[in-house]
Amino acid sequence: MGGFFDIESKKEEVQEIDNQLQDENIWSDRDQSLSLSKKKSSLEKEIFEFSKINEDFIQIKEFKDLYDEDQSNEVAEYLNNEIKKIKVSIEKLSFLKIFSGKSDKCNAYLDIQAGSGGTEAQDWAEMLQRMYLRWGEKNSFSVETISITSGEVAGIKSSTLKFDGEYAFGWLKTETGVHRLVRKSPFDSGNRRHTSFASIFVTPEINDDIEIEVDPSELRIDVFRASGAGGQHVNKTESAVRITHLKSGVVTQCQNGRSQHKNKETALKQLKAKLYEIEIQKKKNEQENIESQKADIGWGSQIRSYVLDQSRIKDLRTNIETSNTQSVLDGNIDMFIEASLKMGEKNE
Repeated sequence: MGGFFDIESKKEEVQEIDNQLQDENIWSDRDQSLSLSKKKSSLEKEIFEFSKINEDFIQIKEFKDLYDEDQSNEVAEYLNNEIKKIKVSIEKLSFLKIFSGKSDKCNAYLDIQAGSGGTEAQDWAEMLQRMYLRWGEKNSFSVETISITSGEVAGIKSSTLKFDGEYAFGWLKTETGVHRLVRKSPFDSGNRRHTSFASIFVTPEINDDIEIEVDPSELRIDVFRASGAGGQHVNKTESAVRITHLKSGVVTQCQNGRSQHKNKETALKQLKAKLYEIEIQKKKNEQENIESQKADIGWGSQIRSYVLDQSRIKDLRTNIETSNTQSVLDGNIDMFIEASLKMGEKNE
């Protein structure tokens, strides 16, 4: 089985990371060593899960042979239960294929903003905060409240939660949008029906570490004779070096040194510095793009409706619906998240 389930290639990748981690210089760079360790842990987890499924398959085959011999109802029941368990495990593992986006593996920030409506909307924002905190705990994410602004009477005006863990952004990214609550208000003495809104916006934690790796095949290196002012020869040999980065079109050159080797080294350093600046600008543009998306979330872009007095919660994108409202508010929102992610994959 290849592709995502190509376990042999994953084992080879783990071995490569092990080799890198044996280099003492790696550990002087805390961020790089931590990144490699996290990647190794992720790969080992996938290998373990797949190996376990494979072992379960072998065990089921043995029980199948036993069932073929005696047709026991007890063995048949055991087989059915084990097959159901394996199906769940395979679906859980294969679901990770959806997370192919550049930022899907990143930690995530989730912003909650109460809509207009005063105390009612602010109470709703706090209910959503509790729901996402519970979801994070159930899914083994480390969740931290980065900032919070309390409401004047009850609830919160806004808050930001940070979800630390693998694929945090991948799991949460489709929660961005407006969440609508309809209920009989506990703050209304007449017990009238109220509608409240709160917006959710999810962003990845952008890694500031920029590693510039220059592929020699993407370079064109020209050497030429360097000359000083007035045409005087600095060096009669072709010691000056010009480097063109074919992919970006960036050009650097150096002719100060007396040796071609020294000039090449200096020109390469200049090239890396220029490529670094380009990457910095890309990061800046990426952040600006995220902020512009946040501004685009209007109060009309509703994704989910929570009608509590009718015991109905419905996702307006996927039409997934449940009557178990308390379970959802307790953080059991995987049915909505998984359906929206799968829908997004089909539309790509």
